[in-house]
Amino acid sequence: MELRAEQLPLADYVRPFVGAQGEGNTYPGPSAPFGLMQLSPDTDKTNWDTASGYEYTDPTILGFSLTHLTGTGCPDLGDFLFMPQVGKPAFVSGMKDHPEDGYQSTFSHADESASAGYYKVKLQKSGATVELTAGERAGILRFTFPASDEASILTDLSHVINGGRWRVAQSRVRIEDGSTITGFHLINGWAKERYLYFAARYSRPFDSTEIISAGKPVLYNTYRFRSHNEAAGTNLQFFAKYKTRANEVIQVKVAVSAVSAANALENLDAEIPDWNFEKLLAATRAKWNRELSKIEIEGSPAQKETFYTSLYHAFLAPNLYQDVNGEYRGFDQNIHRAKGFTEYSVFSLWDTFRATHPLFALIQSQRDADMINSLLVHYDQSADHLLPMWELQGNETWCMIGYHAVPVIVDGYLKGVKGFDVQHAYEAMKTTAMNPDYDGLADYRKLGYVPDDHEDENVSKTLEYAFDDYCIAQMAKALGKTEDVNYFMQRAASYTNSYDPTSGWMRPKDSQGNWRTPFDAHVFGGDTNSDFTEATSSQYSWFVPQDVPGLIALMGGKEKFVAKLDSLFNAQQTDAFKKDLSANDLRGCIGEYWHGNEPSHHVIYLYSYAGQPWKAAQRLHQVVTTQYGSQPGSLCGNDDCGQMSAWYLFTCLGFYPVCPTSDYYVIGAPQVPKAVMHLSNGKVFRMTAENISDENIYVQSVRLNGKNWDSPFLPYKELKNGGTIVFNMGAQPSQWGTKPKPLD
Repeated sequence: MELRAEQLPLADYVRPFVGAQGEGNTYPGPSAPFGLMQLSPDTDKTNWDTASGYEYTDPTILGFSLTHLTGTGCPDLGDFLFMPQVGKPAFVSGMKDHPEDGYQSTFSHADESASAGYYKVKLQKSGATVELTAGERAGILRFTFPASDEASILTDLSHVINGGRWRVAQSRVRIEDGSTITGFHLINGWAKERYLYFAARYSRPFDSTEIISAGKPVLYNTYRFRSHNEAAGTNLQFFAKYKTRANEVIQVKVAVSAVSAANALENLDAEIPDWNFEKLLAATRAKWNRELSKIEIEGSPAQKETFYTSLYHAFLAPNLYQDVNGEYRGFDQNIHRAKGFTEYSVFSLWDTFRATHPLFALIQSQRDADMINSLLVHYDQSADHLLPMWELQGNETWCMIGYHAVPVIVDGYLKGVKGFDVQHAYEAMKTTAMNPDYDGLADYRKLGYVPDDHEDENVSKTLEYAFDDYCIAQMAKALGKTEDVNYFMQRAASYTNSYDPTSGWMRPKDSQGNWRTPFDAHVFGGDTNSDFTEATSSQYSWFVPQDVPGLIALMGGKEKFVAKLDSLFNAQQTDAFKKDLSANDLRGCIGEYWHGNEPSHHVIYLYSYAGQPWKAAQRLHQVVTTQYGSQPGSLCGNDDCGQMSAWYLFTCLGFYPVCPTSDYYVIGAPQVPKAVMHLSNGKVFRMTAENISDENIYVQSVRLNGKNWDSPFLPYKELKNGGTIVFNMGAQPSQWGTKPKPLD
């Protein structure tokens, strides 16, 4: 199997509408791989759950904005909305149930299509057809109008996906000439100080223009303004007005920059020097075919659609965050020029350290190095000398927990990613881990755990700090820093201090060492709500990836460990367990195992450590067939910048990075017949699953690089130079992998 992108149009398998029903957590609009420009229709901007702007079940489209998040649990972006109108132009969006009161329009999915790099829809109110395509920093909106004496294209600078909370602090629009405008806005949102600029060129000069500020026209020589060509304020709209013939096409080339309007214009002219929509679309699809070909599979059309849609999701973020001249806005809000690397933004590290970045380390090594450098310049520009927690366009959102830039850096280093200053990276990790002001770290270092009377989410923080400390120790070991190895490995064992042998779960306790009472390991709400991050104790108690054998010992040995794992999947969901979960969240639950959220992602693979990999195979098949797919609403939770998708990709290949930064992967059970992984070092790793079917889901035997392999662990050294892994699958559990050797 030596298929390459030129032979197989892999982008044809991408289904952009796949997302979690009712959460609007993905978007169907076009972008280049890892692009800053991410054009998309927005159906909502105030619903907190519609974090990426587009919800498949909404009846109306507000317009088409230039930037979007991908599957986050928090809304932002959605910058600079464009919307064609026919008739008297509206400058407010109106309501979904009364779209006639504003510029939003009803539409039908029958008149809508999307693919990698392309989107099209017909708007029922105006009769205009909208087509979108995009490159890295720039894109084209192509509007086909009916005949009208009152056609217009709105640019709403007040639009942002705000979840009903964020606001435009300032904005500006300027008419540069008869067919060009520029502007910017400053958003106080999830990212507290986010500047973004845009430039737009129109294929047809304006017949006339109008700027609206706070609901009033901007007129020359009044007491309010001295120009009708520019305005500043917090609520601005611009109208390009035309008389159009039937089926007249007007295109708008748009680009963005975090630095300046001048840079946005430079980005625009550098990336799209002409007016050839099809040329840009073809170039972007070629980029997607090239990136998607990094893993090639055999399988049914449905399997290919789900797989390549997942790979597409994994390659949407982090996003390019520098202009064509190398400039970017740094964490200190000053303008910097990237030297020797490409600046990226949007790091959902609590999610993506688990599988997304480990995937990048294997098949996106150069980008992973650039991303690591982006984390390091954030550290350099931080007033507190901290690596980012959840970075969004030059801002720290302080979202989630842990210091998970650490496993991203360490896993990259140990997997051969080149192109960053290793000593500087180690300094940044250690400095972050020793910061006394970081959430509960002072108590953690003193007591060996984060106490519940001093810090929220204390048990989760204890467990995740311990893992991050293990990662630092692995890099210290590689660098010969023996004293640091001993210190951070001691901290890595802190998970034991949160384990309550009486209840058998990780349990919060106060600074005096008293366990929280009352305590229920199976509920989100009540007394345990503030002690765990988006989870119950029954879900988080398994997060000891750095020392699963130690966790097995704490829980009483392999038999009791497996029985407790079984109880997680077989648990009867109580009303208390269900009360804080949406219907879609509950669809992602098997018992109390919640696949729709990241703390559970490694849990199924723990069966392999305990000598029952066949149970892992059973649950993996169940999740793959019920929680993923190629249709709208297929995902059971937020994709979280590619993590849900990366889990699926690794699982299809038959192995998973339970402990990123370790020198092994855990073998589960493959989900596709064949796969070829093109590693960044030029080597090729091939997976074959003989006899696989919907019934033959259990591993019977494994041959790794020509050798019989009875261990459920795949060493990195067996993968990094290329090779083969061959699974023989059957309909019944086997003895394969039931006697795992101790890990080094």
